[in-house]
Amino acid sequence: MSPRSASVNEELRRRSRERLLQAAVELVSERGYEATTLGDIADRAGSARGLVSYYFPGKRQLVQSAVHRLMHRTLEEALEREPRTEDGRERMARAIDAILGLARDRPVLMRQHMAGLLQAEGFVRCPEQRRLAELLRDTVARHGSCDVDTDYPVLRSLLMGSVYAMVLPDVGMPLPPVRAELFTRYRLGWGQGVPPDAAAPGGTCETDLSRFFATGSSAGIQPAGDQSK
Repeated sequence: MSPRSASVNEELRRRSRERLLQAAVELVSERGYEATTLGDIADRAGSARGLVSYYFPGKRQLVQSAVHRLMHRTLEEALEREPRTEDGRERMARAIDAILGLARDRPVLMRQHMAGLLQAEGFVRCPEQRRLAELLRDTVARHGSCDVDTDYPVLRSLLMGSVYAMVLPDVGMPLPPVRAELFTRYRLGWGQGVPPDAAAPGGTCETDLSRFFATGSSAGIQPAGDQSK
């Protein structure tokens, strides 16, 4: 196989995986976890059904990777939006608001994600989860932590607990008191980040998630959906 052919095949495989991640997020948001099958996800992604198992051991692993992708790209976008800032307190506020915003805007998806974490597999170790962890660790460090190895798991646990409290069916807590508790814990001003009464940059709960998943065509490469069946 020529170097160009190898490069094209690698790009096709990458985009096929990206489309599966995007399809999983969309379908679980629309239908819930139990009502979404691997076949549904493959069909939405335009991929062969057997290709799903090539990338993921099962549905739970695929959905967790997909949600972790949405979380880490949402967090990344929030941290790097204009005006850019190196202020550790502002970055912590943006990080908290990004994760709580997902719980508020996509409760079905985040509820299914939290339920999945309570299964025997727990966290799925994947590139998406690792990138999310890196961003949160960096946020803790920039906030001024002297012991990131201790303080990062605390932040992660607090965010998970907050999301869980918000997405409980019928009795979920509204965002403001949950946010207030976290902002007090990290000594943040209410006006930092994106306060609940402010419009999120770019709008809230956008239905088009394609910017979070690299599924576009590259020059000289046909869409992977035409070649993966």
